[in-house]
Amino acid sequence: MNEPIRRTTQARPSVLSLNISSKSALYAAYMPFIKNGGIFVPTAREYNQGDEIFMLLQIMDDVTKHPVAGNVVWITPAGAQGNKTQGIGVQFSGDEAGLVLRNRIEQILAGHLGSSRPTHTI
Repeated sequence: MNEPIRRTTQARPSVLSLNISSKSALYAAYMPFIKNGGIFVPTAREYNQGDEIFMLLQIMDDVTKHPVAGNVVWITPAGAQGNKTQGIGVQFSGDEAGLVLRNRIEQILAGHLGSSRPTHTI
């Protein structure tokens, strides 16, 4: 008797498009404390930690949409304490695209990182 062929399908990464239009919004979303950097993405969609994400991130007046892969490392559920915005934190991959994006964000936020202003995460 022949065994049926079993195909394993790997879930495709979610694709998110995010446009951050101001320095204060970028400051609130950026997560410098995560290895390789990361960004908070407001979303009502359900994700699990470790889910793969592919993002197209546009920052302020930059016409470039930075493509970057990452993983969900932070989840803020609906109704979170302190009225935090629902969404996910995505850690940038350690590849060249992730490093370029992290450097670009840190260039924009130079002098603001380490501020005591509240963010979406901490």
